[in-house]
Parts: sequence; C-alpha cells; structure tokens
Amino acid sequence: MLEAQLQTQQRSSQNGQETSLWSSGFRMKLEAVTPFLGKYRPFVGRCCQTCTPKSWESLFHRSIMDLGFCSVILVKEENTRFRGWLVRRLCCFLWSLEQHIPPCQDAPQKIMESTGVQNVISGRAPGGAGEGQVPSLVKKDVQRILGHIQAPPRPFLLRLFSWAMLRFLNCLFLNVQLHKGQMKMVHKAAQAGSPLVLLSTHKSLLDGILLPFVLLSQGLGVLRVAWDPRACSPILRALLKKLGGLFLPSEANLSLDSSEGVLARAVVQAALEQLLLSGQPLLIFLEEPPGTQGSRLSALGQTWLGLVVQGVQVGIVPDAMLVPVAVTYDRVPDAPRDTYHALPPLGLWTGALAVLRSLRGWGCSHRVCIRVHLAQPFSLQEYTINARSCWGSRQTLEQLLQPIVLGQCTLVPDTEKEQEWTPVTGPLLALKEEDQLLVRMLSLHVLNACVASSAVMSTAIMATLLLFKHRKGVLLSQLLGEFSWLTEETLLRGFDVGFSGQLRCLVQHTLSLLRAHVALMRVHQGDLLVVPRPGPGLMHLARLSAGLLPAFLSEAVGACAVRGLLAGRVPPEGPCELQGIELLSQKELYRQILLLLHLLPQDLLLLQPCQSSYCYCQEVLDRLIQCGLLVAEETPGSRPACDTGRQHLSAKLLWKPSGDFTDSDSDDFEEAEGRYFRLSQQSRCPDFFLFLCRLLSPPLKAFAQAATFLHEGQLPDTESGYVEQLFQFLQATAQEEGFFECADLNLAISAIWTFRDLGVLRQTPSPAGPVLHLSSTFASRDNQEKLEQFIRQFICS
Repeated sequence: MLEAQLQTQQRSSQNGQETSLWSSGFRMKLEAVTPFLGKYRPFVGRCCQTCTPKSWESLFHRSIMDLGFCSVILVKEENTRFRGWLVRRLCCFLWSLEQHIPPCQDAPQKIMESTGVQNVISGRAPGGAGEGQVPSLVKKDVQRILGHIQAPPRPFLLRLFSWAMLRFLNCLFLNVQLHKGQMKMVHKAAQAGSPLVLLSTHKSLLDGILLPFVLLSQGLGVLRVAWDPRACSPILRALLKKLGGLFLPSEANLSLDSSEGVLARAVVQAALEQLLLSGQPLLIFLEEPPGTQGSRLSALGQTWLGLVVQGVQVGIVPDAMLVPVAVTYDRVPDAPRDTYHALPPLGLWTGALAVLRSLRGWGCSHRVCIRVHLAQPFSLQEYTINARSCWGSRQTLEQLLQPIVLGQCTLVPDTEKEQEWTPVTGPLLALKEEDQLLVRMLSLHVLNACVASSAVMSTAIMATLLLFKHRKGVLLSQLLGEFSWLTEETLLRGFDVGFSGQLRCLVQHTLSLLRAHVALMRVHQGDLLVVPRPGPGLMHLARLSAGLLPAFLSEAVGACAVRGLLAGRVPPEGPCELQGIELLSQKELYRQILLLLHLLPQDLLLLQPCQSSYCYCQEVLDRLIQCGLLVAEETPGSRPACDTGRQHLSAKLLWKPSGDFTDSDSDDFEEAEGRYFRLSQQSRCPDFFLFLCRLLSPPLKAFAQAATFLHEGQLPDTESGYVEQLFQFLQATAQEEGFFECADLNLAISAIWTFRDLGVLRQTPSPAGPVLHLSSTFASRDNQEKLEQFIRQFICS
C-alpha cells in the first residue's frame, strides 16, 4: 500500500496541480477498514434447478469455495519447463510454444458428403439444384460458401497470436482474473464427451479474442468463435478465420424459397454438425456488439444457437454442454452511441491503430482489471425436455396493459407478456415455430445466468453512489463508508464483486478511472469533495451503474411499485412519517409490481422464462421484507395471523378421507387478502427507499418524456426518423432539467418499441422502412396524459 501511495505521489508531481488534489485526500488519517477479500464471497453461476436439476447436481464442483483466483496473464518462469536468466526474459514466448493445440481438421469432404448438402445438390430438398442445374457447379458453390464460413486454423498463427495477446494484455490491464473452481467445472463437463458451447455476453470487441486466449491457456483447445460478419472487414475476416473464427454467409438470410439460401443454410448446418462431432468448443455471443442500438439479444447469436439445437435434436450428437460466460471490465472501451447509424466494419489496420492509441492513451495509471466468469455448465438435452413444461400462455402488451392505462379495467390478466424485439433470420425461419420459441427462451435463460454470474466492478459501485445517492457531491471520508456499505449490500444479495483489498486503495483506483467524469475540490480539514461533473458525462456514469442494477433489481421494482401505491394517497413531497402510516395490502402490491413488470422492457428485466410473473412478485415482496423496507402489520379488528385456535378452524375444516384433495387447509385463511404492510420508520429506510427508486429512474423518466413528446413529435415518420426526433427531445430536456442519464439513444429506442407494443404507435411497412403513426386510441390528448400519468406514478424524484 505504501508503494502504491509513493507511485501515486510521483505521478501527481508530474501531472500538475489538478492531479495533486487527487492524491492529497488519501493522506488523511482515516479509520482502518477490514479488507473485502475473505469477508464474504458468494458462489455465483449455479444452473437452474428447475430446468436442469441433473446438471445442477452432477456438474457442480464440491470444493469450489476452496479454490481461489488466478491471473491468466501472469506468466513467469515457473509456467515453463525451463529455468534460467534467459528464460525469465523469454518466458512469454516459451509459454506460447508450450500451449497444446490439437489438430483441427474441418473435413471439407465430409461437409460435402453430408446428407443435407447432398439432398440440395441432387434436388431432393425443396429449392435444391434439381434438373436445371449442373451438380458440379453446385459443388463449386458449396466450396465457395464453405470458404466464407471457416478456414483450417493455423497452429503457427495461433501461437503467435497467443504471444502477442499476452504482451498486449500485460501492457493494457492490471490482471485478467479467472476462478479456478469455475474452470474445474468446465473441464469436468468437457470430459463427459459432449461438445462445449459457450454462450457469452458482449461488453467489448475485445471479448472475441480474449476468451479464445483464456481457454487456450487453460487447456481447452482452439475455441471457434462465431463472429458477426458485418463488424469485420474482408481482410480481418480472413485473418480471424485462420485463428478459428466462423462467419455466417449472407446467402443464409435469403428467403426460404431461394435456392441460394437453401444451399447456404445446408452448408452452414453441415459445417456446424462436423464442428460438434469434432468436439471443438464453440463460442456464441448472445448480445449485440457494443455500440449497437436496439435489441439487446443478438439475432445472429440466436441463429447459431438454433443450429446447435437442431443438431442435437436430429441426433448428430447426443447432447451438448452449454456454458454461460461473461466478461466484466473496470472500464470498457466505449463504442460511439450518439448516432442512429450502423458502425463501419472494423478493419485490420483500424484495429491496430486503436490498439496503439489504447497503449499510448491509457498508460500505467489507467490500467483496468478484467474478470472472466464461467458459470456452471448444463445439458442442452435436459433443458429441452424440462423447459417446455414451464411455458404458459402469453399475451401482447397491448392486451395486458392498455385497458388498465386507459382506466377501462383494473384487473391484471393472469398471463405472461409476449415481447419479441429480435428479428428472425433465415436459418431460424427454417425451424418449427415451437423450436423458434425454444431458442428464444433458451437465449433469455442463458443471458439471465450470464448477468447473474457477472461480478460487480468498483466503477459500477462508485458511479451508482455518485449518480443516485450523492448527485450534489459527497465528502471523500463519507464516500469511503458508502462504498463499503454498498459493497456489503451487493455481496449479501448473492452477487460477487470483481475487486478486493484495502478500501482507500480501491477508492483511489476507481476515482482515477472516473476522473474524466468526476471533479474533486479541496475543503476544510484536508478533506475532499467528490462531485460528478454535470453534463453528458452523467450518461457514462449511468451506463456504468447498469452493472449494479441486477443485484438490486427486485428491490428497485418493489420500491417503485410501493411508490406507485403511495402516489394516489400521499403527496410526493409529503413527509416520510406520513407515508409510513399508510397500510399496503399484499393484493395491491402484487398488482403494482405486475404493472411495472409489464411496462419495463424484457431486455432490462431478463427474467427467467421458467419463472412466472406471480412468483417474481412474491420474490420482490420477500426482498422488501428482508431488507427492512416493509413491515408486516395486522389490520384493526382482524384475527392475528398467529392465532390458530380450533374454534375458527372447526367450523369448516373437518376430517376427510385419506386422498381427498378437493379442499385445502389454506383456503380459509385468505392470506393474500389479510396480509398488510407499511413502510418501515427506521432511520436508514427513507434514504434506502429513495436510492432503490432512483435506480430505475433513467428508463422510467425516458418513457415518461416519450409520452410527453407524443403531442410534439412529427408523425407519421419512419422509425429511424422518429427515434432521432425523440433523442433530440431527450437531449433538450436534459439540458433544461439536468437529467442527462435519460438522454440515451438506447432508452429512446426502448421507449418507442414499448409504445409500439402497447398500441400507442402503429407501424406500417414502406419502401423507406417501417413508418410509425399514432393510433386512433391515443390520438386524443386525454389518453396521452393518462399514459404519462401511469408512467410517472412509479417515478420518485
């Protein structure tokens, strides 16, 4: 710690007066704080016990808590077979030579001889060659398409890439942490004989080259990565294919009756089948690349996953092991998000220049940490069998929510919300409708597991504190205590954190990473005032704070639901004592939580498809009780819940023959009707309640402003044009009110798509793209105000 302080002071003297203020506050005499490491570190990443109970039991490593972390990029002399002075200087090069690279034979001849491709060549398949085409020409097309998809990996390039990647990561990052116990579970699943399919989030373009390096260094062989062909130039695609990359040809997305599309889909399916038979691990990104506006779920990722599901269902391989993967960063290299246009493809030289700029711009003082998370593997075959029984009836958002918004109905239907924002591509359209639903639900299920297993980084905790708890500034001495408090609350909710060590060093490291968005001012007694910089920099803090939202999502939804119940009874500016007097019934709480769950987009909630909304309502209510915000209360004149006297039960509950289940003992208690709660009046509860409500304020405020904009926007307009209109309105409103975290392009898109599902906006096709116009129901100003009032009831200022 002393060395870190000395290094900080030396860098401060070099960087001028502003940097000296950063280090001056850390010389205060503060109370010693227990290190986080060893206090409590929960295990995260267990697979779903409902959908995959056998995998939950058999693929879990019993001594996982006894295994620690390792830094993948920390390569020393001990990691090689050799010792000596020269080895210490060439250990990275020798380490890359020692990596075991199994032979990867893609067997183009086997792909050509596969049943699906042969059916297309002979014309037996719909849309095949038939009598009008020469089979030899079709074979050339197969070879051409196969060249677009993959290439044989080159061992020399893989070793050179591993050495260069190791040097690059050591220059740019402090460490790349990997849990040894999680790696043990993946090795155990690989030894079972089924191919590994890793399903990952996509936080940075670096993920696609980082994960193959990590798994190759851990002895899992060459990882085949399904890349997005739109994100790479032709030269970069050629290089990535030689390193194990896979690319979906553009012909595969053609219509089902196109002969080129049928041939391309057959070749892709045959190539993936040979990949599964060879046992090579496959990496699929379930999220869109960073910087992409729109849906969170990737259409390309679901396409590759659908091909894997189809390969298992037709019996090419008996089973496949799915491994949820996530990579978290202290600071992610941001992609531009200020325009509603597709990003240009990343070229080889463009990527090299970006690497050089990163090495020069970040420097030693800005090096960040990375955590790679490998959740518990589970069987695809087991999930396919068990998951179908968990799907219930579904209705559109217009059927569920519009009558309640307009005041035409008060009862929430007992059904789930159907919301699909991901376009269906050609390979998925070739599947049955039931299999398409299976792929969609599986994607949501795995993405939920990825988010649940992701560690919360220090920058996410710091950004959340500054944005939602201390927006006007906080003293550094108080911020240290708040950072420790929020870290403990995160750990207690079963989420891991991606850091450890002394509190002062952690806060210093985090503030140094956020220095472009945080201002420090010297105050009396040598303390420092930490203030988030006003302006567009607040959007960056809001994006960072999104990493903490999953840990508090249940409580945040419950707090906003309680706020909606109190909105009609207590004025928003009313004292907290008055709010604590109001009784809240369990039935009313359930209804408000369901309304909020239906309103918020599925991309934000990421609920497990096997969990019903009513089960989630009970979980939200339990969380509010556990954290002390709600206190159970007996209604006046009602029988106490603990009273189980025989005089009440004997009136209706009589002895019945064994096996008679026509009635239940719990029917006479009317628990849902008789349970009441009120807000706790403890000293810390009002602040914590406001903090939870503010966690969901960015999307809710953006939705409310989108409702306000309905009578100001120019409609009809194309979808992209109306997105630009709403985004400019959000920016103008942010300049006036200061809530820049709402001026996000993704929030504008989510609001428009939610209003489209709700029936506020209607969409018609046109040559220029989908055209949006106001529906007849919400053309009146009165209904627009009802929609805005419905949204604003959940917002707490």
